[in-house]
Amino acid sequence: MRAKPYRTFLGSVLAATLALPSFAQSTIPAASDNVTLLGPVQPEIRKATALVNGDVLTDTDVDQRLNLVVAANGGQISPEERERLRVQILRNLIDEKLQVQEAKNKDITIPDSEVDETFARVARNFKMNPDQFNAYLAQRGASSNTLKTQIRAELAWNRLLRRRVEPFVTVGDDEVNAVIKRLEESKGKDEYRVGEIFLAASDENLNQRMAVAENIVQQVRRGASFVAYARQFSESASAGVGGDLGWVRPEQLAEQVRPVLTVLPAGQISNPIRVPGGITIIAVVDKRQALTADPLNATLSLKQITLKLPAGSPPEQVKSAAERLTVATRSMGGCGRAETTAAALGGEVAANDQIRIRDLPAPLQSIMQNMRIGEVTPPFGSPDDGLRVIVLCGRDDSSVAPKMPSFDELADQMQQQRVTMAAQRYLRDLRRDAIVDYR
Repeated sequence: MRAKPYRTFLGSVLAATLALPSFAQSTIPAASDNVTLLGPVQPEIRKATALVNGDVLTDTDVDQRLNLVVAANGGQISPEERERLRVQILRNLIDEKLQVQEAKNKDITIPDSEVDETFARVARNFKMNPDQFNAYLAQRGASSNTLKTQIRAELAWNRLLRRRVEPFVTVGDDEVNAVIKRLEESKGKDEYRVGEIFLAASDENLNQRMAVAENIVQQVRRGASFVAYARQFSESASAGVGGDLGWVRPEQLAEQVRPVLTVLPAGQISNPIRVPGGITIIAVVDKRQALTADPLNATLSLKQITLKLPAGSPPEQVKSAAERLTVATRSMGGCGRAETTAAALGGEVAANDQIRIRDLPAPLQSIMQNMRIGEVTPPFGSPDDGLRVIVLCGRDDSSVAPKMPSFDELADQMQQQRVTMAAQRYLRDLRRDAIVDYR
């Protein structure tokens, strides 16, 4: 069975559950048990410096990784939140050490050239060369070394899984055909573009993990990046792509999630949801009908006319300018005269030939769906940004309908899910056997 490369960068790709084997669970005190402490609490055990099977993690390692998260959230993180993040980041760094150590034990090493190549690719995503990106990270209290350490851990872990796990995972043709049949039966039903953040939790640590999840929700609702939190803290295979699950139908998710998904508006995130094995937070990015043409996917060719206003323009002046813009554009005869009309008004013209209706602001989406070629929107904008109108120059509905996934695509997806589950068990065992000495 052909397999897809594993998703990498900015997040633990495959994390583990924390549940111990059944023989050990019986020795762990339950919440109802009475426990008498026989020694003082050692606050230094919380200090963010540790030896992981003899390999050192320092405060600097934690601080620089923390600064990556802070930078991704625009620096809008309170001191209290920083301390909570430090605990989670230390946990992530310990997992990375375990992954690299296990890969090395299996004679897997990642050459510096491969790490540098991935780092350069990340820099290009930020429209920078490696030197510029290195300076960018340093300005934010991080460094290229901390990012390269994370890249190396993910590459090593993925290579280990390809050699030691994937060959023993199979997906039968009958299983894939059953999924294809269900997809065909779901045509026309609602499906959702979903993001997730999953935190493993057991009965013993449920309250603690729920508090972490609630804090993440609060931070995201205050403007923090859902993608950044998913990349760093989600314990799901989707972490490496910012929690993106792609397009899913409610029946593909846990039954506890389905009723929340169907009522959550696009652009919103849920409260923490208790699911088997842990806690999940979902975000609805978009909604459509499965395998059905969606008018919001139509590609438009547009011209926008912008009329700047003097700073501090009073409402009467804004209203007058809007009326002037409306009269001039309503009778201009379509896109061919947009530049002439804009010049007469003292405005500017911008063109875009490849924009989907769904990528426009919601108020404009409903207008654009019903506009004819050459028609103009009502004026919109503000005194600060200027007044604008959009002229519809063309529409392409030819590629609106989403395609049915191929047999190989579905097989690869199912195989990756099973490899993920096996990798979670693998990392769980590494955690259980590790010697971690906090200093």
